[in-house]
Amino acid sequence: MRDFAAPDMMLAERLFGALDTQTRQGRGIVRDTYGRGEEAAHTLIRETGRSLGLDVDADAAGNTYVTLPGADSAAPCVMIGSHLDSVLQGGNYDGAAGVVAGIAVLAGMRQAGVVPSTDVKVMGIRAEEGQWFDTSYVGTFAAFGQLEPAVLDVRRIDTKRTMAEHMIELGIDPGPVRRGAAYLQPDRIRQFLELHIEQGPVLIGAGIPVGLVTGIRGCMRFRNAQCVGEYGHSGALPRLHRHDAVAATVDLIHALQQDWLRVEKEGQDLVFTTGEFYTDAAMHGPSKVSGETRFVLDFRSIADSTMEAMRLRALELAERVGRKFAVRFDLHEPLYSAPALLDPTMRASLGDIASEEGIAAMELASGAGHDASVFANLGIPTAMLFVRNANGSHNPDEAMDMADFAAATRILAAHVQRVTA
Repeated sequence: MRDFAAPDMMLAERLFGALDTQTRQGRGIVRDTYGRGEEAAHTLIRETGRSLGLDVDADAAGNTYVTLPGADSAAPCVMIGSHLDSVLQGGNYDGAAGVVAGIAVLAGMRQAGVVPSTDVKVMGIRAEEGQWFDTSYVGTFAAFGQLEPAVLDVRRIDTKRTMAEHMIELGIDPGPVRRGAAYLQPDRIRQFLELHIEQGPVLIGAGIPVGLVTGIRGCMRFRNAQCVGEYGHSGALPRLHRHDAVAATVDLIHALQQDWLRVEKEGQDLVFTTGEFYTDAAMHGPSKVSGETRFVLDFRSIADSTMEAMRLRALELAERVGRKFAVRFDLHEPLYSAPALLDPTMRASLGDIASEEGIAAMELASGAGHDASVFANLGIPTAMLFVRNANGSHNPDEAMDMADFAAATRILAAHVQRVTA
């Protein structure tokens, strides 16, 4: 029997409808980071919080906080959060589902007269998506006073104006962020929970509505890898005289694919992608041996040791393949983001609630990055729930079923109320 205040799902549906109406452009959603779309979403959440009689606040970076006060506001709070920005021509649920779920939980508790033992906060996070300024987790890092000041001077990909200029346009003073002003302190957060649509096909394939996330994969990415050979005539050059950059790069990628299969057979978590692979359009041609390629090698895992092993393997193979094809590889220094292991006790609690509520759930790792990883890596007990979602994400065709969302939000509501009883 249910022993918690049910989340307000009618409110959730209205919020999704309003977000769609206010931020749809053409086929997709555009909630641009520090732009009109993201600001419209934050305005909607602030206004909704005030209409519910909840406390509403913002930090120096413009993150939104909606709070149901607890009996002891001096105690560390329980926080629910996710981001409100989107990629260009994205879907309506990526990020926003977590904020809407949090508001639905607070609304249900308020309507039922529930007074939690400590504050329960919903955080609408700014600037999670890296598309607009080529930097992720801006809002979360800024909330903890950990954003590198130079990020404020990065120019947005479309407007060419800096992040600081965009903030000022929205009435947000970037000065405190530049100085490292912190609104959140890790020891003031008892738990952080993020509900998010799954951005892959695992739950759909398994026929299960809810995922219990075990960890968030980190990333080791050779962003600016290069192979340099020599251009030549495709008909006149025998194989042994070639320095073919395309053939060499293909061989390198194939070898790394074989290593991926080996690592998987050993039971380790790994995904490997070559997201970009191109020749120089000013130099290549249909009758030329290509003298240069540029490409990306992207390794992701929940284990640092696995990513480090693949980094070393990529360097070893680049040396070996370079000799084989008489070319030179320069992978350059990789970009790195740390993996995050989520709290097993919280995950067990969420799983127990799912079982009690008759909701099918399964454990899985998150391949995509999330703000929750920042909280987890600061030592804050953190958990994530995934909601089954068709057609992937970062596209207009996201297809989350509201029944699945309601199931996950019920689990979230029960957990929050149990830990704040």
